[in-house]
Amino acid sequence: MSDTSTLYLSPPVDGELVRPGDDSYDAYRNAYQRHGHPALIVRAGSTDDVRRAVIAAREHDLVLSVRSGGHGGPGFATNDGGIVLDLGPLDDVEVLDAGRRLVRIGAGARWAGVTQALAPHGWSISSGDTTEVGVGGLILGGGMGWLVRQVGLTIDALVAAEVVTADGRVLRASAAEHPDLFWALRGGGGNFGVVTRFEVVAQPVPEVYSGTIAYPRSDAAAVLRGWRDVMRAAPDELTSMLVLLPEGMAPQALMIGVCVAHGDAAAAEKVVEPLLRLGAATPLDLKVRPYGDVLAPPPPAPPAGVPVLAKNRLTSVLSDELIDLYLAGLAGGPPVVGQVRALGGAVARVPGTATAFAYRDSEAMLSAVSLSPAPEARAAFDAYWATLAPHTRGAYGNLMSSLDPEDVAELYPPETRRRLVEAKRTYDPENLFRQNFNIPPEATP
Repeated sequence: MSDTSTLYLSPPVDGELVRPGDDSYDAYRNAYQRHGHPALIVRAGSTDDVRRAVIAAREHDLVLSVRSGGHGGPGFATNDGGIVLDLGPLDDVEVLDAGRRLVRIGAGARWAGVTQALAPHGWSISSGDTTEVGVGGLILGGGMGWLVRQVGLTIDALVAAEVVTADGRVLRASAAEHPDLFWALRGGGGNFGVVTRFEVVAQPVPEVYSGTIAYPRSDAAAVLRGWRDVMRAAPDELTSMLVLLPEGMAPQALMIGVCVAHGDAAAAEKVVEPLLRLGAATPLDLKVRPYGDVLAPPPPAPPAGVPVLAKNRLTSVLSDELIDLYLAGLAGGPPVVGQVRALGGAVARVPGTATAFAYRDSEAMLSAVSLSPAPEARAAFDAYWATLAPHTRGAYGNLMSSLDPEDVAELYPPETRRRLVEAKRTYDPENLFRQNFNIPPEATP
């Protein structure tokens, strides 16, 4: 046991304190995309544990990393020499009001556990793409999932949150209580406090019709154009994304994933049918299934020291010119995985000023992940995104690893950023919560 770390926080706690040298230290010290060596890991078993960890980090001037699932791109969920506040034990899922489908979810829950808990009720919440994504990080970043066009972002179903602020207060944030904080939490990330529990309205979606359609990689331009046109006319119940893999990486290198937000197979087949007419389409496992079965297992974590380069941009118009530029950057050079998500629908029906996720009028999000650790690959990747800049605006933090100032600036338009800076000055004026896409309190509003 480290005497130094004992000074920061001492037993008893409701959860667990893990220090360097403890048997479980290696199991908890790393995040998905970064290996760390924190001085203390607090596996919080209660809101009071969270409060004590926040106070300890502030009083000892330590870096504080807050971990829900630990999947954030830049590896914010760990550090060297500071405190990791692991919310994993706070994974409860409780029905507060069955008539309203109101559910309280611990910030450390993973989406696999949430879908399992809601399944007996016939409910779903639009969630992350994979089973092990943490609830806390996904919601605070906005929340794009397989029901996004039908029900909106995950933050659109949020009605309240329990928050521990930098001064150790425990607040309830909602439309009626600390509304400035509630607004900022919905898309502003972990800049304002540690959310311990979320109150969310679930949707009556027990089953969906989902699966994948494969196409020849050589038809990428025609398929992407056709997919765009189909999605422009598609009903909101259809959420879809197009994925492009490097040649030779998998048997199917060009795929469209679909999810229709109901279990009526005959009706869903009609919704998906236009996508099957896009060239030499091969349907793969299109069928009705429980919503939880849509979530994929998590991809393997990258080796230690290998950077994951992920960027994205939003666009209000997915033009032919932008499609050509996007595909050109994925061809040749270091291997890159591309993904284009259709937005619109329920996302666009919420005003851009209603939450801190402001780019509600986006038609699509284009993202890419570089699979090469070489420095020249990073330079090529950055240059590629620079070619797209004139045709895009805005970015989504949950699918981004870059900390470059120009990328972070894309997360919020000026008026949104001004309001976020004001909230930061109110709830975290000393910037204790800075292990994130940071909004410094001293920034010009």
